[in-house]
Amino acid sequence: MRTILFLCILLPVFNQLISQNTATENQASYQTERNIYYRSDSETDEYIRDRCVLDIYYPEDVEHYATIVWFHGGGLTAGNKFIPNAFKNQNLAVVAVNYRFYPKVKAPVYIEDAAAAVAWVFNNIANYGGDRNKIVVSGHSAGGYLTSMVGLDSTYLAPYGIHPNEIAALIPYSGHTITHFTVRKERGIEGNIPIVDNLAPLFHVRDDAPPIILITGDRELELLGRYEETAYFERMMQISGHKETALYELEGFNHGEMAIPAHQILLKYVKANIQK
Repeated sequence: MRTILFLCILLPVFNQLISQNTATENQASYQTERNIYYRSDSETDEYIRDRCVLDIYYPEDVEHYATIVWFHGGGLTAGNKFIPNAFKNQNLAVVAVNYRFYPKVKAPVYIEDAAAAVAWVFNNIANYGGDRNKIVVSGHSAGGYLTSMVGLDSTYLAPYGIHPNEIAALIPYSGHTITHFTVRKERGIEGNIPIVDNLAPLFHVRDDAPPIILITGDRELELLGRYEETAYFERMMQISGHKETALYELEGFNHGEMAIPAHQILLKYVKANIQK
């Protein structure tokens, strides 16, 4: 287990370093295509047409680049797709995904949406110049939960002929590893009562999963014991025999704040291990 200390007073220096690193990247031209339907049944359902869309931001002059599939947060009840600024101008693609919400749908529909979006990337990224062997799945909060579910439970990608082990890495930010509190709410279970069932990433611990980089905020500032459940997940992955699970705790950052420094952990990992 590794802990990273980020002090708020150092953020101006940190942001300056980000800008300097971005400036040293090869200067590629980037394009963005918006609101691409990723489900084949989008024509038959108005809510699918509204929510099951994605944006792709990609470099035009780079070949075989890595791609980050990014799921926004919002408790599985709200939120909207966006391209994190830290991921721009990094010689990689970013696919930002919308998905359907409770209460209009219930579990596992939003997980199925996430899987359909990941499958779209596998099937289409080569058309944009990317490499399907360099796809990283990530997201914050609810997006982190979707990341882990799609990457650990093979049943969601199976209808598309894809195994989650084809994903280059899973990098969930502060995502539930127990059954999500919104899933529990759907069943009338209070949010302070933990459940681990087939809708929990912990239920799908296995030794052959893709590399997993777990990132949370400060354990004293995080939401709903998120650090502790993530630390337990890390331990269970290690006990299962998984060799590539790492946990970062960002001290001094709460649940919402932790995404900004977490982006730099993701980029460092992708550049060192995937974007070669």
